[in-house]
Amino acid sequence: MVRFLWIFLLAAPVAAQMANDLSAPPVDALVAGALAKSPDLAAARARQSAAREMERPAAALADPTAGPVLQIADFPNYTIGTEDMSMAGAQLSQPLPYPGKRRARAEVARAETAQRESEVADLERRITAAVRTLYARLYAIDQEQKALDAGRELADLLSATARARYASGGSEQESLLKAQLQVTRLEERMEDHHAERLAVVAELNRWLGRPGGAPIGVVAGLPAVTPPSLPFWEEGAVGRSSRVRMARAAIATAERRVAKARLDLKPDFTPAGTFATRGPRGPVLMLSVGVELPFWKREKQEPLLRAAEAGLEAARQELRATEASARAEAARLAAEWSRADRQIVRYREGIVPQSSATFDAARSSYLTGRGDFSTLVEDFNLWLEARVQLARREADRYSSWAGLEALTGGAE
Repeated sequence: MVRFLWIFLLAAPVAAQMANDLSAPPVDALVAGALAKSPDLAAARARQSAAREMERPAAALADPTAGPVLQIADFPNYTIGTEDMSMAGAQLSQPLPYPGKRRARAEVARAETAQRESEVADLERRITAAVRTLYARLYAIDQEQKALDAGRELADLLSATARARYASGGSEQESLLKAQLQVTRLEERMEDHHAERLAVVAELNRWLGRPGGAPIGVVAGLPAVTPPSLPFWEEGAVGRSSRVRMARAAIATAERRVAKARLDLKPDFTPAGTFATRGPRGPVLMLSVGVELPFWKREKQEPLLRAAEAGLEAARQELRATEASARAEAARLAAEWSRADRQIVRYREGIVPQSSATFDAARSSYLTGRGDFSTLVEDFNLWLEARVQLARREADRYSSWAGLEALTGGAE
């Protein structure tokens, strides 16, 4: 009977209760939910909308100025109608920037909008990668839970077997104590595992805009993914990285700010017109043009131009650093993918079946009185750890792919 139980526990789905639990939604559905509900993304899109609304005001003329005009000759005597130079009327003036300034300001505003758009695109990629990575962690945790559930039942059976053999005088008390210790250690591990899952679920719910304790079902599997070769990823990391695009958008904005700062050295104009009456002596029309002289340019306009040029140089250097970082990140993620992929093959074809065979042999030897209980416990731990590590390697591979997708935009 005991032998039959061992075979059943090794061959049957030992975590049947998890199969009855509600399954987690597909990862793409969670990504779509995060992109739709993320407050971080909503804030970034609001900043983008605000930048777009600033485009038209940037190129708009300043508001005209209107005011009364009163000119009295031979003051304090009231001489309107009796003196040619005495009059009363109104003046209208309109500030006009130097030709090209309005266009330069509009180009700066449009560049800033493009910069906000690149920030939104980058955040969308980062949210997508974060959700996928957390989903992979949940998969590893849920697969580990299955292994722990199986291990707990096996440990209980080990403890029962050791207790029966000790009662019959077939083994030492050490075997019973080790079996009980194994059960306690598994309980400790399962408690830590439960807390870890709650933390991952809370983090995933943050991106989904849901309460931290909102449940997420069991992740039974990960989508199959196959990345291209490393050279493609390194090339794509520079050409299609959202961070690189952000850096290039920052350069475009800085270039337009420099152009605007150079035009600010030019004078602005303020044409004005005055229409007044002199009573019976007839109306008067006066036109004038004021010129804003950049007299204090060394204290104002020139330092602003140098600051804009320094900002442009900083943006160019940041682009170089971002491109180098993207290449390095692509190489790192591709190396992690390759390592995880090779390790998965090693676990599936070697370590997992070998640990099962080893544990089965140790179990058979122990049941027939030829084996040592310490060896059985050691092989049981190897059996359990092999399954846990396989799930973690699968999660690592998927997380690496998610990082590469976020870096290059995948099939965009």
